[in-house]
Amino acid sequence: MVLCLFSKEVLSYAGPQPPIGIHRYILVLFRQKGILNGLEPPVSRSHFNTRAFAQELDLGMPVATVYFNAHKEPTNRKRHH
Repeated sequence: MVLCLFSKEVLSYAGPQPPIGIHRYILVLFRQKGILNGLEPPVSRSHFNTRAFAQELDLGMPVATVYFNAHKEPTNRKRHH
């Protein structure tokens, strides 16, 4: 998640680093209607509620989204070709 306000970064990007297994990542871009005062970074990135965040800040509908899966296997698992 990267949280920026008029080019001021509030929360930096953290690339996908999933624990073992397959994990979904969704990036959502909203157009700001104006200055967002008093915005604090979320306490945790896990279980972040994008819908509640957008509603709280009156962001409206997303203007762009990207979805991808990341998969990490245990280090002791051997791959067969």
